[in-house]
Amino acid sequence: MRLFIRIFNKLNRIFLNLYYSTIFKKLGKNSYIQNPIKLQGTERISIGSNVNIGWGAWLAAFPHTGFFKECELVIEDGVSIGNFAHIYATKKICIKKNVLIADKVYISDNLHGYEDINTPIIKQPIIQKREVEIGEGCWIGEGVCIIGAKIGKNVIIGANAVITKDVPDYCVAVGLPARIIKRYNLEKQIWENEKNVKNNQRNLNKEGGVFYKTKNMVLTKQTFF
Repeated sequence: MRLFIRIFNKLNRIFLNLYYSTIFKKLGKNSYIQNPIKLQGTERISIGSNVNIGWGAWLAAFPHTGFFKECELVIEDGVSIGNFAHIYATKKICIKKNVLIADKVYISDNLHGYEDINTPIIKQPIIQKREVEIGEGCWIGEGVCIIGAKIGKNVIIGANAVITKDVPDYCVAVGLPARIIKRYNLEKQIWENEKNVKNNQRNLNKEGGVFYKTKNMVLTKQTFF
């Protein structure tokens, strides 16, 4: 019985991948989508190799806001997405390589309009926000909501956080709205609490130094003599 189930599951996966390869813009090798709840605009969705997308996903790339040529959803190689993910692009969402996404995550580059208080929100136009990009090697916790923001490389987003502003490389962000609580110091090669980083900045300013922020958010100091 177990052997029969294994054979059935393997054949089912093969046939599904053959079908998906005909409807998606791109579907890489060894990628699998487990029983999605809804797929919209698949001709605008590109999925790389070795991607796994869990049960009940809703993937969409639909140009509600008029970006017919630009609209796309890109999921690069090695991405793992948990169950019941909802990812909806009206212009562009890009998930870079080797990103780990937990269950029940919502990612969008748009919002429902609500400006007219005399019109039900469901009848108001979709508002285009900024393009979304999630950098390589990130870990996105369960229940996270990302709307119109760019997340840097190797960032950790804590469970149930709401991200509406950019998060730089090598940070830990948590909360609603999200705030950075840790940064990685590339010079010392350690994670530092955000409070300690700010305290060090104040102390150096008192000593007559000036801070320079590098591209990777490492703080350096030049002292005037």
